[in-house]
Amino acid sequence: MQADIALIGLAVMGQNLVLNMNDHGFTVAVFNRTVSKVDDFLNNEAKGTKVLGAHSIPELVSLLKRPRRVMMLVKAGAAVDEFIELLLPHLEAGDIIIDGGNSLFEDTIRRTKYVESKGLLYVGTGVSGGEEGARRGPSIMPGGSPAAWPHVKEIFQAVSAKVEDGTPCCDWVGENGAGHYVKMVHNAIEYGDMQLICEAYQLMRDGLGMTPDEMHETFAAWNKTELDSYLIEITRDILAYKDTDNLPLIDKILDTAGQKGTGKWTVISSQELGIPITLIGEAVYARCVSAMKEERVAAAKKLKGPSKKISADRVKFLEDIRQALYASKIVSYAQGYMLMRAAAQHYVWNLNYGGIALMWRGGCIIRSVFLGKIKEAFEKNPALANLLLDPFFKQAIKEGQRSWRNVVATAAKKGLPVPAFAAALSFYDSFRNDRLPANLLQAQRDYFGAHTYERIDQPRGQFFHTNWTGRGGKTVSGTYLA
Repeated sequence: MQADIALIGLAVMGQNLVLNMNDHGFTVAVFNRTVSKVDDFLNNEAKGTKVLGAHSIPELVSLLKRPRRVMMLVKAGAAVDEFIELLLPHLEAGDIIIDGGNSLFEDTIRRTKYVESKGLLYVGTGVSGGEEGARRGPSIMPGGSPAAWPHVKEIFQAVSAKVEDGTPCCDWVGENGAGHYVKMVHNAIEYGDMQLICEAYQLMRDGLGMTPDEMHETFAAWNKTELDSYLIEITRDILAYKDTDNLPLIDKILDTAGQKGTGKWTVISSQELGIPITLIGEAVYARCVSAMKEERVAAAKKLKGPSKKISADRVKFLEDIRQALYASKIVSYAQGYMLMRAAAQHYVWNLNYGGIALMWRGGCIIRSVFLGKIKEAFEKNPALANLLLDPFFKQAIKEGQRSWRNVVATAAKKGLPVPAFAAALSFYDSFRNDRLPANLLQAQRDYFGAHTYERIDQPRGQFFHTNWTGRGGKTVSGTYLA
């Protein structure tokens, strides 16, 4: 028997994806660097399936139909390059190497070029949905060598999540690193969504004095509104979960957050491309602040602020928080899409923005009803410059704006940190402001560094320098970066 696809890497994600492929009628050959894991998998989780085990790379390749498709689900970084080198001697022209891990998109650009130079094809694909998604249907975002897509399309779309009408949450994203870029932005938006929910939670807990059970009821109600999403759903469940002593487990979890790097990569990329993804940036930094636990505990004893207690009508203020969460979420996705648009221009990718929203609509961590509205926005206007300008989202922010401002102002007065809510509101106000104070900033730059400036009474692209002190001379800076 010959296998349809091979998978290297039998951690939980890899195992679950193999079982998912098997369920859909594909024969999968598996290999793991620690070879004993192959036999363990075949004798336990994969018992009674058509999964084939291999104890070496040559044996793995020998089990495959042509063109051979080999997928890696291994740790991002050096391990991916090592396996590519191990595979190359045993593959031939037209065979396909697939990286399904969370690789940095720049690595995928480099690897695609390298593997193609050897006459093979390469796919770098984002896979989102965690362990459950891998087993039941993840969101899959493939990019790389376009010629590889027809050979992996059937398998990927079969095992991916499906939306209500049966459309798979998987489609071709674009050349070289496009798939991993879109997955990176997905993860960064996830950072933003999670931080917004955490800020809502802190306002409820510390400001309104709500118990986990009361917050559970609130999130359960919110999940029946336009906030209906996987992350609100799991927050609802977490808040209801009791420890062995029947007390809420959430209150016993240390408040230091970890991160694997995709949020940081996205912020770095945004700075390189000059795109202000301010909410996601604050979400990344909020995790960094949380990690400073010992310093925060010491500072709490010395640095004083106002009473955190919010005396507003609870029902009304909870609705304000919900509206603020929704408005901020719209800004977060608008910023994520701004970044993808800039990256598509820079890296010459033809991204389908509505299609990306559809891929995120099911299977992945940020799946929500909300994404259907983003898909509709880009279907109506594929050239939409910014989600905030879409009629649906413009109206949603109009309706929630008073609540949003009230939440940010109240949090500031009460000393409750809401970096993501506030960053979203500041961006919204900057974006809708036709005159920002950057004219003064540009004058300052010209004063101390002769960096020049443009004038509102002259055509764009003409640059001027003023000898502000009478001592500066006529020398100007050689570069001007907008």
